[in-house]
Amino acid sequence: MQNFDYMTPTRLIFGKGAVDKLADAIRPYGKRVLLAYGGGSIKKNGLYDKVKGLLVDCEVFELSGIQPNPKYDPSVLEGVRICKEQTIDIVLAVGGGSVLDCCKAIAAGAKYDGDVWDLITGEKPTLDALPVADILTLAATGSEYDAFAVISRTDTNDKIGYFSPNVYPVFSILDPELTFSVSKKQTAAGCADAMNHVMEQYFTGDTTLLNDGFCESMLKSLMANARVCLENPEDYRARAEMMLACTYGCNGILALGNSPSGWPCHAMEHALSAYYDITHGEGLAIITPPWMRHILSERTLPRFVKYGVNVFGIDATLPPREIAEKAIQATHDFFVSIGIPMTLREVGIDEGRIDEMARHVAENEGLENAWVPLSEADIAAIFRASL
Repeated sequence: MQNFDYMTPTRLIFGKGAVDKLADAIRPYGKRVLLAYGGGSIKKNGLYDKVKGLLVDCEVFELSGIQPNPKYDPSVLEGVRICKEQTIDIVLAVGGGSVLDCCKAIAAGAKYDGDVWDLITGEKPTLDALPVADILTLAATGSEYDAFAVISRTDTNDKIGYFSPNVYPVFSILDPELTFSVSKKQTAAGCADAMNHVMEQYFTGDTTLLNDGFCESMLKSLMANARVCLENPEDYRARAEMMLACTYGCNGILALGNSPSGWPCHAMEHALSAYYDITHGEGLAIITPPWMRHILSERTLPRFVKYGVNVFGIDATLPPREIAEKAIQATHDFFVSIGIPMTLREVGIDEGRIDEMARHVAENEGLENAWVPLSEADIAAIFRASL
C-alpha cells in the first residue's frame, strides 16, 4: 500500500428539501454572492426563484450561460471580473459539474492578480481562493466533493485538469429530486462519466482488497440505478443512490494507498472534447472499451478477470482470456443499453484530426507514466479503434 495524505473538507447537505438549508449554510461566508449557472433550466423548473428567495438577505450578482466543457474565455474571465469589481464574498454554483468547475477557477482567479490561465496550468500556485459552494442539479462529475476542475480554452484546443486544495467547495447541497428532470441523454452520460472515474482508479497495479471492493460495488450500483432512472426518472431511491455514487467517484477515496493509474481515458477524452466539444461522458464511454482491448495483455489480464467476475458476474471457471474479453464486451454492451453512441463518428469525429489529437495528448498528459504506458502511436490507435 502506498503512503497518502488525504483530506476532504466539504460539507455535504444531502436529501429531500436540502436546498432549504442554503441561507443558513451560506451565512458564515458573507453577503455578497456571485450566483453562477448555465442555461435556462433552473429558471424553467423554479429553482432559480427559490434560490433568489433564500438569498434575500444577500446582495446577489449573476453569471449565466456557462457551457458544458466550461470555457476560460468568456466564462472564467467574466466571473473573475465580476468578483473583483463587486468584491464578492462567495461564489455559488447552481447546476452540474461544468458550472461548478468554472466557479472553482473563478474563485481562484478572483484572488490572483496575474493571468488566471497560469493557475489553471499549474505554472503558478493557487495560494488563495474565494469560498465556493454549490447546489447540484446533475449527478456525474463528482466536482461537488473534490478539489479538481477541468477548463477548456478554445483558442489553443486545450482542456486542462486543474487542482488546488483551496477550491474544495465549502458546502455542497445535493437534493436528488433536482435530478428528476435530467434528460435521458444526460443521465446516461453522467453514469458513464462516474463509471469511468471509478475505472480510472480500479485499473492500476498496486491496489487493495478494500479499494477493489469499493470500486466494484460502486460500478454495480451505478449500472443498476442508471437503468432504473432511465425507466422511471422520478424514482427517488435510484436517483439518490446514483447521486451519492457520483459524488464519491472522483474525490480520491477509492484510490487511497493505490499506485497511480495516470487516468488515461480522461487524458484522451479531454482532447476529443477540446477539439470537438462533445459530451464528456459519451466520449469516455466511446474510448473505454477500445482502450481496454489495447492494453489487455498477460500483465493486465488478472485485473480484467477480477473486473469481469466481480462486476459482471462472469463465470470464474472460464479461461482467463475469455473472461477478460467478455468483461470488455459487457462494458460496451452496457453503454449501448443506456443509449450512448459508441463510435466517434456518431458524435461527429472522423479520421481528420486523430494524429493531431494523439500528438497533443502525448505531449501534454504524461501517459508515458500511466499504469500501461501509452505512446503517441498507442493513443492514435485507440482513437482509430473508436471510430
